[in-house]
Amino acid sequence: MRATGAFALIDSLKRHGVKHIFGYPGGAILPIYDELYLAEERGDIQHILVRHEQAAAHAADGYARATGQVGVCFGTSGPGATNLVTGIATAHLDSIPMVVITGQVPRPVIGSDAFQETDIYGITLPLVKHSYVVRDPSQMAQFVAEAFHIAGTGRPGPVLIDVPKDVGLEEFEYCPVEPGAVNLRGYRPTVKGNPRQVKQAIELIQRSTKPLLYVGGGAITSGAHAEIHELAERFQIPVTTTLMGKGAFDEAHPLSVGMLGMHGTAYANFAVSECDLLIAAGARFDDRVTGKLDQFASRAKVIHIDIDPAEVGKNRAPEVPIVGSVKPVLMELLQVARQSGSVAGDTQDWLDRIHRWRQTYPLTVPHPSEKLSPQEVIVELGRQAPNAFFTTDVGQHQMWAAQFLKNGPRRWISSAGLGTMGYGLPAAMGVKVAVADQQVICISGDASFQMNLQELATLAQYGINVKTVIVNNFWQGMVRQWQQAFFGERYSNSNMSAGMPDFVKLAEAFGVKGMLMRERGDLEDAIATLLAHDGPVLLDAQVTRDENCYPMIAPGQSNSQMLGLPEQEKLEKAAELIYCSGCGAKNAASHHFCPECGAKL
Repeated sequence: MRATGAFALIDSLKRHGVKHIFGYPGGAILPIYDELYLAEERGDIQHILVRHEQAAAHAADGYARATGQVGVCFGTSGPGATNLVTGIATAHLDSIPMVVITGQVPRPVIGSDAFQETDIYGITLPLVKHSYVVRDPSQMAQFVAEAFHIAGTGRPGPVLIDVPKDVGLEEFEYCPVEPGAVNLRGYRPTVKGNPRQVKQAIELIQRSTKPLLYVGGGAITSGAHAEIHELAERFQIPVTTTLMGKGAFDEAHPLSVGMLGMHGTAYANFAVSECDLLIAAGARFDDRVTGKLDQFASRAKVIHIDIDPAEVGKNRAPEVPIVGSVKPVLMELLQVARQSGSVAGDTQDWLDRIHRWRQTYPLTVPHPSEKLSPQEVIVELGRQAPNAFFTTDVGQHQMWAAQFLKNGPRRWISSAGLGTMGYGLPAAMGVKVAVADQQVICISGDASFQMNLQELATLAQYGINVKTVIVNNFWQGMVRQWQQAFFGERYSNSNMSAGMPDFVKLAEAFGVKGMLMRERGDLEDAIATLLAHDGPVLLDAQVTRDENCYPMIAPGQSNSQMLGLPEQEKLEKAAELIYCSGCGAKNAASHHFCPECGAKL
């Protein structure tokens, strides 16, 4: 059949199951929007008009995180395309499957600095898994099929398709390409683990008396929740997760030690410092997790499972490297364990020690005498909406939410690798569009919220029932905390009081219900009202202004050296560290000989 390049694009998206697109039109992408108009009239696809292209990318990202499907966003050439870059980088660093369609100036004027021309292919080259410029409309269907395959397989990531305006208008003899009908030479992600390495991993696990499962975003991507649970229980292994791994293991389970890293729990950080075996499942040894890398799990042998071979050994050389997707690798590992009758080593003393750390250094919710604490707000949200999908922005509120919320699989959605302020609200839009029958709550900060507050208009236009809670301390909270701790309390440009809008009036100006809360006595009823309202709501929760997020690992320090804990003597006692009489080095109390000088302890 004769068709235009724009028709081929929209038809190909429909064939790949796309129901929602987030975007903003402009001159170069108008042929595609004209075809989209007809598709929307037929009820094939719904387009969500955002107010800024960055929000389109974040919404597509949130859609993908909540569903595991490929998210799709549109932007026009020039500034439309460059406005997408932050969202593309966010998805790239967190390995989120996304297809980004950009308009481009017509082919004859590419390279002439035409109006609204940018080389978005070149600009985004370091930030995408792959990218295309469609030079001929007959390439369109094939490129779309390849883009979806690449974005959603192996280690997921964003893929860009740049479409010159005249390609969208040009007619040709259209032949559809069905999903999966691709043959990409050299692209064959390894999914299953090597049997010899799987067997070696089992042997290490059986011999270990202080094992620790370190679970990252790769476990969420592969849907390995059941396998992690079975492995942990079968071998009695405590489980810690990264910020991206939250939800991969039930944090109410006795074997859970919560999140590790810069603002992780004290007991998770002590555990990783003292374990004798670290099983990294879909985690990449990020600097926010490891602290001082050469002291991270320095007493442990490492099993590293990851689908991306570039990650295995990149920051830490493992004793057993296993390239493969977390779920099938763990399935293989568990099958070998069942067949061989493998049972847990003697981990009870280890679990008892972690329990003592948990009792000595619990996460606490302060109750200041006058103001409401930010932790109280987050805890109450988790109590009243335990099964909600939560998105966050970036900063102190993000870390408190990570510490205190107990999320199910894919119900924790936060910018981890890039740390993108302004992510929370548009990501929540994408989540709610994807899971319309579920509660969706955005936890934001007063500074983060102001970066994409215009998306209140999108919520109002489409009736997207997102509940947004601003944990408002009138600061760029994490910046203030670092300035207090490391920069002599010189608070340079971090106070947000001057110029802060009245968030209630702002919400109402967009047609969204606004609420204000200042007092602890109003907390329970305010959250209940927020959740019960039929429509989007913005709650300005004004909290104490000087609360810091602890525990905290200072830059250049090891995981066992945390700020915000009791004095060093108690810390060492709880961590069961002793000094060598020979050389003075600190050692675990369970050691018989000092690894530094060999003296008997």
